[in-house]
Amino acid sequence: MTNYRWVICALLFFSTTVNYMDRQVISYLKPFFCTSHELGGFGWTNSQFSYLTSSFTGVYAAMTIFAGWFIDRIGTKLGLALSLITWSIFGIVNAFVGGLLSAHIIVRSFFAIGEAGNFPASIKTVAEWFPKRERALATAIFNGGSNAGAMVAALLVPSFVVWFGTEHGWKIAYIATGAVGFLWLIFWFWLYNPPSKHRSISKAELNYIHIDDESVSEAQPGDQAKVSWLRLFEYRQLWAFFAGKFMTDGIWWFYLFWLPDYLTKQFNMSQKGVRLPTFLVYGISIVGSIYGSSIPLKLIKRGMPVYKARMTTMFIIALFPLAVLATQYFGNVNRFGLQWAPILAVAMISIGCTAHQAWSANLFTTVSDMFPKKTIASVIGIGTMAGGIGGVIIQLIQGKLRDAFVQTPQTAYFIMFVVCALSYMIAWCMMKALVPQHKPITDL
Repeated sequence: MTNYRWVICALLFFSTTVNYMDRQVISYLKPFFCTSHELGGFGWTNSQFSYLTSSFTGVYAAMTIFAGWFIDRIGTKLGLALSLITWSIFGIVNAFVGGLLSAHIIVRSFFAIGEAGNFPASIKTVAEWFPKRERALATAIFNGGSNAGAMVAALLVPSFVVWFGTEHGWKIAYIATGAVGFLWLIFWFWLYNPPSKHRSISKAELNYIHIDDESVSEAQPGDQAKVSWLRLFEYRQLWAFFAGKFMTDGIWWFYLFWLPDYLTKQFNMSQKGVRLPTFLVYGISIVGSIYGSSIPLKLIKRGMPVYKARMTTMFIIALFPLAVLATQYFGNVNRFGLQWAPILAVAMISIGCTAHQAWSANLFTTVSDMFPKKTIASVIGIGTMAGGIGGVIIQLIQGKLRDAFVQTPQTAYFIMFVVCALSYMIAWCMMKALVPQHKPITDL
C-alpha cells in the first residue's frame, strides 16, 4: 500500500505554518505599535491594539462560514490556493499603510478574508484523504503548523526589528512573511489532486482511506447534490461543534496575540528576550498536540467506538488547562526569584497551549465523525466563525483589562488565566449535553 496521504498532510502542515506565521506578525510588533510617537512608535494604546486584533478575528469569523461554503463547491485544491494568495498579498500590503490604525484595520480585514479558508479546506482534505481512525492524528500534524508558524514568527519578527531598526524592521517583517506563501503554491499545484484522481496512490491505499465509511454515499463525497449550510443549523451535532469552538478558540487567540506582552510586563523582558520563551511554548505544544490526538486511535484499536473514544480523550484533555490557574502563583518573582519564576510560568502556559492544540485536533475530527464529507468544509466554516466570535470577545476584554490595570498588568492576566483554565471543561459539558450519544447524520 502506498502512503501518499501523508504527503498531503505535509502540504497542509506547511500551509498552516505560513498561515500562522503571517498572522503572528502583529503580536511581536505590539511594543513598536504601542511606543509613543516621540520614541518612534505609533503611539497606540492597549485598547487600540485590541481593536486591530479583534477586527481581524471578527472578519475572520464572519468569512469562515462563507469560505467553507465556497470550498465545498469549488473543491479544496483551488479553494486553498485562492485563500493563500489572498492572505499573502494583503500581508505584504500591510507594510505600506503607515501608522494609521484605521488603515491597518482595513488591510488586516482583507488579510482575514484570505486566512479564513485555510482550516475549512484543510479539514475537508483530511476527510477526503484519511480514514476516520487516522483523522485526529492527521489533523494534529497539520494543525501543528499553527505552532510552527508561531515559532518562526517568534524568531524572525523581533530579529527583523533588531537588524533593520524599528523604522524599517516592521515593514520587512510583513513583506518577508507574506512572500513565503507563494513558494508553497508551487508544491501545492504540483503534488495535490483528489485521491480518486491521483496517479501516486494505489488501489490498496484508496480502499484503506474508505475503510471506516459507514455508507456508499460517505465513500463517494463528490457525487451528491450540495447542501445548503442554512440547513446544517437544524442539527444538534452542529451546535455541539459550535459550542466547542466558541468556548475555546478565543483562548488560543489570547495566547497568540498577548503572550509576548505578558512576558514583557510580568518579567520586564525585552522584545529580543521574549523570542526563546514563546518559541518553546509553541514548540512544546506541537509534541503534546500530536500525542493527545493519538489517544483516540489507541482507544479505537482496543474496540471503543470512534465518537466515544473522541469524547473520552477530550474530557481528559480538558483537565490539563486547569494548570494555567497556577501561572501567576509560579510567576511571582518575589516568591520564586527572577531566575525561576519565568520558567515556571511559561511551563504552566505551555501545558495550556499543548492542551488546546490536542483539544482542537480532536474537536475538528468530531465533524468528520458525524457529518458526510460533502458538508465538512461548511460545518468547519460555521464552527470557526463561532470560534472567531469568541476570539473577538476575548481580545476586547483583554484590551480593556490591560488599560484598566495599566499599573498592575499582573491582575489583568490573572483574570484571563482563570478564563483560559475553565473554558475547556465548560465546552465539553455543553457538547456532551447536546450530543450525548454518537449519531452520524445520514439524511443530507
